[in-house]
Amino acid sequence: MRQAQTTKTVEGPTAAERARTLAFGIADGVLVAPGVPYAPVPAHTTDRDGRPLLLVQSASPIASGLRNPAPDAEPDVPATLRISDVAPIALPDRVRGRAWLHGWLSELPDAELRAAALRLSHAHPRPELLDFGTGPLDRGTEPLDRGTERGDREEWTILALEVAQVEIEDAWGSATLEPEEYAAAAPDPFVAVESGILTHLDLCHRDELTGLLPESVPPGTVRPLGLDRYGMWLRRTAAPSEVHAAFDLRLPFAEPVSDLHGLRCVYRRLFARATP
Repeated sequence: MRQAQTTKTVEGPTAAERARTLAFGIADGVLVAPGVPYAPVPAHTTDRDGRPLLLVQSASPIASGLRNPAPDAEPDVPATLRISDVAPIALPDRVRGRAWLHGWLSELPDAELRAAALRLSHAHPRPELLDFGTGPLDRGTEPLDRGTERGDREEWTILALEVAQVEIEDAWGSATLEPEEYAAAAPDPFVAVESGILTHLDLCHRDELTGLLPESVPPGTVRPLGLDRYGMWLRRTAAPSEVHAAFDLRLPFAEPVSDLHGLRCVYRRLFARATP
């Protein structure tokens, strides 16, 4: 993401809030662990304390290693969840930020799988999540071989990452967070709907967005780049023949908003001001 250009310092999300937003599960994640090939995570989210929950195939190297550890191996595996936040609007240079969640990986106990699957389904309504909590283990029937029964019954499993440290890098800067600071923060209230809102603004309100540019900014096409409860990021694009390069601009709200009603009120005021 290009460096922000703005004329004043404005209130915005803290580094911990931004990290919790990236970890919510909308942004793509890759799991990295010693001796295991990089593994894209098909779906991930967090529990209420920010602990990442990762949906992986039961036969994947990382899940197999956790289920069948070497005799001298630790019960938990050090791992990093690498998250890339990509803007939903098709633009050059779409990566808005990155986060690295370092910690210890383990497979969830059977008793926690159903609740974790339900939480994952809120961000990722995938059919394989319906299979969790429907087998003999959840009905109180104890199989002779729990590992074999789970492997036969489920193609997928859910891993948990106990966070030990978080790093984040985005347009606001870079920061390293302790697990307590990360856990105490909350994700942005619009993280699950940001993509739809930005897509609507890009398709239906480009003229109004252009009218939001300060007078000091050269006129040009404006595309929505990001949204949070404190404001918006806009991308002033540039044609190849233009002298002025493309850049990103922060548009702060007058006050933070916490729900869609408040967001609609903010947009109405902004667009009324932008309309000649």
